[in-house]
Amino acid sequence: MRFNDVEGNVLSSDSAGILTGSFYSISTLLNQIIIKHFVVKGFRTCENLLLSVLQDQELNAGRIGLTLVVAGMVGSILCGLWLDHTKTYRITTLIVYLLSFLGMLVFTFTLDQKNIYLVFFTAGVLGFFMTGYLPLGFEFGVEITYPESEGTSSGLLNAFAQIFGIIFTLIQGGLIRDFNPFAGNIFLSAWIFLGVVLTALIKSELKRHNVNMATGSKNLQA
Repeated sequence: MRFNDVEGNVLSSDSAGILTGSFYSISTLLNQIIIKHFVVKGFRTCENLLLSVLQDQELNAGRIGLTLVVAGMVGSILCGLWLDHTKTYRITTLIVYLLSFLGMLVFTFTLDQKNIYLVFFTAGVLGFFMTGYLPLGFEFGVEITYPESEGTSSGLLNAFAQIFGIIFTLIQGGLIRDFNPFAGNIFLSAWIFLGVVLTALIKSELKRHNVNMATGSKNLQA
């Protein structure tokens, strides 16, 4: 395996891995985050009441997780259609990445409002952009690494996502356990901001698209 643009491939893999890994971490630890924020401390004096509240919030955590997934499905479809229509790989990827960062910040700070409906909304926005990034990141990575096979490029991006996901889940879980969910979310926000910077540094050289356009022109002339 030999990549022509090593720098672009590394930046693309790291940025995609950071955002996708962050989504994996949030999804995995969502139950802990919701319970930590919405189980009132005063209920600890009453075991039956505490159990009831825990069950309610676990149910809410599951529903919020479903909201993340459904909103993400819509985001993936719309972002993919937009990219296919405009071919603006770099700017679209960068904007969606930036909106994911802002969505993470909003989700983090609205948790303290203790408004479960607001959390549903912000989680939906977060899922829309985080999952919506997936087709953009993979397509951009394929463009950068062309003429390497799409399977190789996609496999590498997915491997980075899994690695970051494992690392982020372990660290964020430790921060939630030892401190609070806010610390864990800020940790992820800092990494997502780094991903924004890395994405901005990627050169927008659409190798596959340019080759396809040139091939199409030759076919028309023939």
